[in-house]
Amino acid sequence: MDPLAQGLTPKMKPIPLKRAVTVSAIDIGSSKIACLIARLKPTPVTDVLPRRTHAVEILGIGHMRASGIKAGMVVDLAEAEFAIRHAVAAAERMAGVQLESVVLSLSAGRLASELYAATVNVAGAAVDDGDIARVLAAGSRHSVRQGRAVLHSMPIGYGLDDARGIRDPRGMLGRRLGVDMHVVTVDAAAARNLMLCVERCHLSVEAMVAAPYVAGLSALSDDEADLGSAIVDMGAGTTTLAVFTRGHFVHADSFALGGRHVTMDLARGIGATIDDAERVKTLHGSVLGGSADDREMIMVAADTEDREPHVAARARIVQIVKPRAEEILEMIRDRLMRSPFAGEPQGRVVLTGGASQLNGLREMASRILGRQVRIGRPLGLSGLPEAAKGPAFGVAAGLLIYPQAAYLEHFEPRRVRALMPGNDNYLARVGRWLRESF
Repeated sequence: MDPLAQGLTPKMKPIPLKRAVTVSAIDIGSSKIACLIARLKPTPVTDVLPRRTHAVEILGIGHMRASGIKAGMVVDLAEAEFAIRHAVAAAERMAGVQLESVVLSLSAGRLASELYAATVNVAGAAVDDGDIARVLAAGSRHSVRQGRAVLHSMPIGYGLDDARGIRDPRGMLGRRLGVDMHVVTVDAAAARNLMLCVERCHLSVEAMVAAPYVAGLSALSDDEADLGSAIVDMGAGTTTLAVFTRGHFVHADSFALGGRHVTMDLARGIGATIDDAERVKTLHGSVLGGSADDREMIMVAADTEDREPHVAARARIVQIVKPRAEEILEMIRDRLMRSPFAGEPQGRVVLTGGASQLNGLREMASRILGRQVRIGRPLGLSGLPEAAKGPAFGVAAGLLIYPQAAYLEHFEPRRVRALMPGNDNYLARVGRWLRESF
């Protein structure tokens, strides 16, 4: 049965702690589609990233200019499928493997967070796995809404009688077990069409993950997540954000405004094609003005056949780019003020995504947000090409780290196809246990 028909997105099983696995991921954005294949190898705990259980070694990478995608949503199925196929094929050639399933990011569909609390009576003297399963089910019960799908359902803290802030209550004594749940939902139609596009490429979707969440897994240090930080992924068509506090993912939000809107403003303002405006933005775009900007001229190709190439002063480019960048940052500020991040006065903001590379944006963000701001890049991955080490690949890299955090997710058991008679014998059960445990 299609999990989205039940208001649930696909979820992957936790990976074995003692076994290496191959993971593949697709990040579908408004400007590019990236496919990464990696080998996850068990590694001893390190001081740098102590929550990582596996080292990530990149085997293959392929990326393609996005087509048929607008604001992270599929608007032309055939064009999007074509772009995904090319990105996947390039990654498969480099890695020398053929993909069957992928972890998929999601930035569209109006990401939204809800917090739920639930309490149950402890069945015995001490809390066991059954009690935890019952309280998690109670916390998730009200999360499904008409037209929405549950993307993440995570416990962020337990309570036992009058004690709060318990990380793992197993084996503890008490009468009443409570849980605080963070549930992220998304428009079911956006998720369904993105899944359909990938499945038309003969790939199954192993899990769907909120883009800002995996950007945080990729770019935040453990200390930043513990002390309270916000990760802002500034894409071409959407800006998404996630808040981490005490090591937990506690909030997600999004809005349909990004670097593509800066490009469109520039194309209109200097009379250039969209492609030439993107080039001018990448090479010369800035939100910081200088005394020589009026004298520095930039060549702009003609946008129509009846027009000649012309020049535009750098001051004019700053004049166009700056207001839109300020608008995006002010919207980020307003969204963060309505989130738990407002209660973290010393919390840091980390910017990822291609649009975060605009010259001077970090300084402007620090002024508008009133916070320490840095540009985030993927941490702790080996084998990444130089072109993929920047903030534009934060989400794609985070999708390869997500399997290590999959055990944090809670999802309701779903109906599965009944086994054929005789298939669930003793040896089959032992084999399944070995595969899942080692």
